[in-house]
Amino acid sequence: MTLHRVEIEKIERYIMGDANNTEKEFVESLFLDGENNLLLRENLEKDWNYLITENSAKEIDLNHLLDRIHHTIQKRESLKRQKPIQRFMRIYSKVAAIFLLPVIIGGGFAYSYFSKKFQVVNEQEVSSMIYAPMGSRVSFQLPDGTNGLLNGGSKLSYKLPFAEKRNVRLEGEAWMEVKHDEAHPFLISAGSSTVKVVGTSLNVSTYPGENYIEVVLKEGKVEFIGKPGVEKVKMVPSERIVFQKGKVEKTIVDPSKFNGWIEGKLIFRSDPMAEVARRIERWYNVKILLADRNLDKYTFRATFQDDKLEDVLKFLAMTSPIQYKITPRKLHADGTYQKEIITIYQKK
Repeated sequence: MTLHRVEIEKIERYIMGDANNTEKEFVESLFLDGENNLLLRENLEKDWNYLITENSAKEIDLNHLLDRIHHTIQKRESLKRQKPIQRFMRIYSKVAAIFLLPVIIGGGFAYSYFSKKFQVVNEQEVSSMIYAPMGSRVSFQLPDGTNGLLNGGSKLSYKLPFAEKRNVRLEGEAWMEVKHDEAHPFLISAGSSTVKVVGTSLNVSTYPGENYIEVVLKEGKVEFIGKPGVEKVKMVPSERIVFQKGKVEKTIVDPSKFNGWIEGKLIFRSDPMAEVARRIERWYNVKILLADRNLDKYTFRATFQDDKLEDVLKFLAMTSPIQYKITPRKLHADGTYQKEIITIYQKK
């Protein structure tokens, strides 16, 4: 049993968006019922057996298919707005889950019949974004195997295909375990700066409006480029770089302080009030106003986990001559709420 040329042409027209309703029903029934469809199963097994016995198969680059399947699965919520080719890939990825991923990814069925069609489609870049709402932490895995976590109010955007150009743009804070690939460096765009990574564990913070970029390296190697035309700054483990007002400041730190947030820990290690306030704002999604300039001379050392905002404020007031006032959230005319405001004063 095999697919005839007429049936192959129906699938090709479906991919290109030219199929009529009858042809659409045929293609979708073929792939949606993958685990029970004897015709599809036999063709996949036949082409897989052919592929693994041919030396030429070693030269086939199917990274674009991996990228496409990953992107389709990640974007399920927007499938209704996708083009026919993307709907087809969703169906095809469902078959992949049934038949064993290597069979589908490496299958001569896909390569033999659709390689030319897929090449045209995959040359077009597709944008993707991961977002973490305020007060949350969102884990992610990129198509190249890089893992990470986004802190509240952050977003990570990138384009597919991803295998050859591992470029992402970060707004906010992220902890990343970057997949090692010497031939394809991992580039993180942060404002006008770039962090070049080969295989590394690092924390990057670049919240819009805070006017600074912070990179903390735990393992591996990194090159930091503050802005185009500026000399690269190389980092080694346990170093921290802060780029602000065109200047780079490098210090030796304990990386655990800066990645504690991935375990739900808010850690301060001799941090000045301005930094403490900034991190509390993001952690609890509030606005903090420092009413006195003299507050900058106070530093704080503490570790909080699963503590309420008021408990944190009480601790700060116990260890330093400060007091605070909490202004509850107010409802705006448009139906939205303003953030809770915490005003901190120097105790008289």
